[in-house]
Amino acid sequence: MSDGNGNPMGENQQFGPWPIADTEIFATSSLSYAFVNLKPIVPGHVLVSPKQVVPRFTDLTPSQVSDLWTLAQRVGRMLEVHYRVSSLTFAIQDGVEAGQSVPHVHLHVLPRVKGDFEPNDKVYDALDEGDVKRNLDEDRVARTADEMAAEAALYRPYFE
Repeated sequence: MSDGNGNPMGENQQFGPWPIADTEIFATSSLSYAFVNLKPIVPGHVLVSPKQVVPRFTDLTPSQVSDLWTLAQRVGRMLEVHYRVSSLTFAIQDGVEAGQSVPHVHLHVLPRVKGDFEPNDKVYDALDEGDVKRNLDEDRVARTADEMAAEAALYRPYFE
């Protein structure tokens, strides 16, 4: 299976210390990959990360930065079409004090609709409160592997 860019799918990636199954990955580029979120805070909340495990954004090479943002832009376009929205939030929490819960650079891409957070910038509080941490918060239930695979399967055709 390919992602439409000639990049093979079917390889697990590392997200910090956790493996991300190929079934959760829906797009790749030469240096980055996009995958569904274990605990999204809005429908369509996904992540884009460099393939190389790099803890901090400031440690990425210029090529990795460019590739990460280019894939994020493509993912954003797809989410706008899929969810019929005209707004997106792109967010990076770079370092523990900034709320980074996984020691691997990752960019959150969230489709936004009017009234999803009141006031609008409360989305950042939701990210900071740890809603997306992989260490299962008591208030949120993690999705199953099957649920995440089904979501990734919905997005994959946009990149073929």
